[in-house]
Parts: sequence; structure tokens; C-alpha cells
Amino acid sequence: MFALVDCNTFYASCEAIFNPAVRGNPVVVLSNNDGCIIARNAEAKALGIPGMLPFFQIRKQVEQAGCHVFSSNYELYGDISARVMKLMEPYATEMEVYSIDEAFLRLHCKDYHVHGHAIKDMLWQQVHMPVCVGIAPSKTLSKLANHAAKKIPRLNGVCVLDKQEKWEWLLARIPVDSVWGIGGRIKKRLNEMGIYNALELAQSDAKWLRQRFSVVLERTIRELNGEACMDLELDPEPKKEIICSRSFSYKVTELHELQQAVSLYASRACEKMRRQKGLTARLWIYLESFQNQERFYRHRFVKLPCLTNDTRVIAQAASEAIAEIFKPGIRYKKCGIGLLDLCTRKYEQLDFYAPQQTEKSRTLMKTVDRINERYGKYSVQLANAGIEQKWLMSRNFKSPSYTTCWADIPVVRC
Repeated sequence: MFALVDCNTFYASCEAIFNPAVRGNPVVVLSNNDGCIIARNAEAKALGIPGMLPFFQIRKQVEQAGCHVFSSNYELYGDISARVMKLMEPYATEMEVYSIDEAFLRLHCKDYHVHGHAIKDMLWQQVHMPVCVGIAPSKTLSKLANHAAKKIPRLNGVCVLDKQEKWEWLLARIPVDSVWGIGGRIKKRLNEMGIYNALELAQSDAKWLRQRFSVVLERTIRELNGEACMDLELDPEPKKEIICSRSFSYKVTELHELQQAVSLYASRACEKMRRQKGLTARLWIYLESFQNQERFYRHRFVKLPCLTNDTRVIAQAASEAIAEIFKPGIRYKKCGIGLLDLCTRKYEQLDFYAPQQTEKSRTLMKTVDRINERYGKYSVQLANAGIEQKWLMSRNFKSPSYTTCWADIPVVRC
């Protein structure tokens, strides 16, 4: 059996863990530069606060409703997610971390209801994170079981679909576009064929629909009938490219600030690349802005002399590329770097004239990564990334980084 454990309104729930004043009150979380509302808890939704709208447009409504407003605190969310995933490991024979707030578990136990509630209660006691658990014979059905656990109060956050009559009852009440992998275009075509809910899809001729759609839809139909066609992805494929970009807190006009930004983004991208033991010899650098209602965009591809994952080499090449595409007089909104055509050390060719390929370089990068992992992101960084970094994205409503910053550790006064 598969279980999908999904954290409820994850960003908003993270904000409530260390702030008792937030619990039970409406909460909204904003995107980068406090642009849009990207997360709302149940209390905010009940007040009619819309999501995915620019914050400035509905700020008055949010304030009148008495909502607690937070900027995205990625340091906090990432650490809480890691704690949640670590705590779930003993409850499964295998686990796939699907996203920052979701994980698939393979279960072998006598009573799945008891086991599901044990996971739910443990995460609440240990992390104060509310979750719902959906358990079923396939990953697609476990997704729908989790949906039911959220929507049907009498289930108390745990739904087990261990019999055909149970999942058929649920499928009959689920619109076809709520099935994992069924988007708007496929829904429209299925509706034209008289298929409107998940049960009608499950009872359709899988071979016939495969010819008109794809093998993916056939697998979905088989999964809806309790046949596990998708296994856990325990070792996800390494990424072929890594892109790191951010919007600035204000329109940047100075070249040295753009070079600081791209150097910082290069550090972050290289850290991710080294985590998957990757190397690259091809970069993509770009600048973007809007000038007089017109989009300004310039980019440059850079070919390095050999494969590397050394932050110093990549940041230097990115900084030089920014200088080449920089145009004075433009107020830049955003820049970014992409590491392309990633491969592993299996394909590395040593170069006598390339100091970035030495064992000393690899040791240095490993040491930097360990320091930043232990003491917090950017504890050690390149000097050309700047000190003040005024251009960093705005987070005017950011909560403390309670678990990743010594200065932000909560203080309990008796």
C-alpha cells in the first residue's frame, strides 16, 4: 500500500509553529518581493481572501480582515520540511519526497487506519505540523484518498481506500480533472466523450483511450482501478540544468550590482549542482527589464574550457558575461544564471592548464558547502557577491528564521 502524507497549508502552518498568536487566526504568505499571495490557511480562505493576486490590490481587504501577513521565509520552510521528512522515515519501508510538503510512503502493516493516525499524531506532537494521510493500493488513488481526508471531516485527516467499493464510491464524486495528471485540455476531450468523473474514467477502455491520448492516461486508468503502475522514485534522476534567478527589490542600474547578483546566484546554483555530483561547461546568463512598457531582454551563452563545478570559475564567467550584455540607462528588474548540459565526473577530462580541476578545488568547494549547511546559507560566499546587497528581494513581513539562525532562536521566559 502507498500513503501520501501532505502538510496542510504548509507555509502558513510553519508560521504558526513558533508564534502562538497566529494559531487559529487568518494567515497569508506572500511571494518574492512581497508580490502576490501564494498561501492562505483555512481561516483566511473562509474570510474570502483570494490567492494568486497582487498583494497591493487586496492589501486593504487583508488588513480589514485582521490577517497575519508574512513574507516567504524559505529558510524556515526548508528546515521544517526536512524535519517532517526525517521523522516519517521510521514509519515506512521506503519513502519518496515528492515536494516540500508531500511524501509518498510504502507501508506494510496490519492496520492502516491506526498507522495513518500514528503518523498524523506524531507529526503534530513533534513538529506541530498538521497533515492529512491518504492510503491506497496505488499512488494515484492515494492522492485522491488524501484529498478526501482533507475534505471529509468525519475521516479526521486519514482516509484508507483498501477495498474496491470504497474507492469507487469516492471516484464517483471526484471530477475527472481532479485526478492526478488530468489537465484542462484532456478534461475537455474526455468530457466530449461523456467522461465527467473519475469513476467513469476508471471504467473506460484503457487500450482504446491509450490510442487517442497516451500511455500515461492508460496507466492512470489502471491506477484508478487499484493497480500500481508507478513505483516510488527513490533515486530521482539528476537534473540536466539548474537555473537560479530572482527579481530585485528595486530597479538596478549599476553594473557592479548586477555582477554581485549574478555571482550570488551562481554560488547557489553551483551548490545545487554539487549536491547531485554534477559538472558543467555551458552557462546561460540573462538580464531582463521593462522600459516604457516594453520588455528589454538580453542573454549570452558561455562555453567554459572544461567541465567544472567550482563556484569561483563559474561566477567569474557569469560576471564577465553580464558586463558584455549590460546596456547603460536601463533599469533592470531581474537577472539569472543557468547551468546547462549537466553531467557527472564520469565524463570529466583533466586539463593540465585548468586549475579548477584540481583535487584542491574540489576539497575547497566541499568545505564551503559543509560550512554553509551547518551555519546557514551564505555563511561563506564570494567577495564579489557584495556585502550589503541592497538589491536583494524585499521581505518586509518576514518572520524570524527560528531554526537556522542563532540570533532568531525563540526565547522562553518563565
